Amino acid sequence: METGGTAGTVSEIGIITTELNTPDNKKVIVPNSRVTGGVITNYSVNDKRRIDIIASISYKDNLDTVRKVLEEILTGDPRILEEPAPTIGVLELAENSIDFAVRPWVATADYWKVRFALMEEIKRRFDKNGISIPYPQKDVHLIKE
Repeated sequence: METGGTAGTVSEIGIITTELNTPDNKKVIVPNSRVTGGVITNYSVNDKRRIDIIASISYKDNLDTVRKVLEEILTGDPRILEEPAPTIGVLELAENSIDFAVRPWVATADYWKVRFALMEEIKRRFDKNGISIPYPQKDVHLIKE
């Protein structure tokens, strides 16, 4: 759950405060006025969640090859749900890269395990297939007068 600017698992709801345990095992006490007066995001109430990854490639890379590699990665992981179907598409033609949106659905309990595994596998498979992950760069032209 996330509320009052804090994310964690609710351990206790009192009259004046709500206590949360954060993922790194801190206890956070949030005044109920921030809970009841703000937005509450519950990450675990639904049985499935969408993972949102942006995979950036160079403008020199082949879009069809990249899409094929990303599809193979998603279909190769049995934890990724068939329904709703994953989405793979060009999200943006950015300043230094072409950004693909990679959006598979997983069981909520598998969210972080699958997200971490996908990030590693994307890097490995991009390297194996000669797909470059660009970094911001600028060309500087010096003109001698």
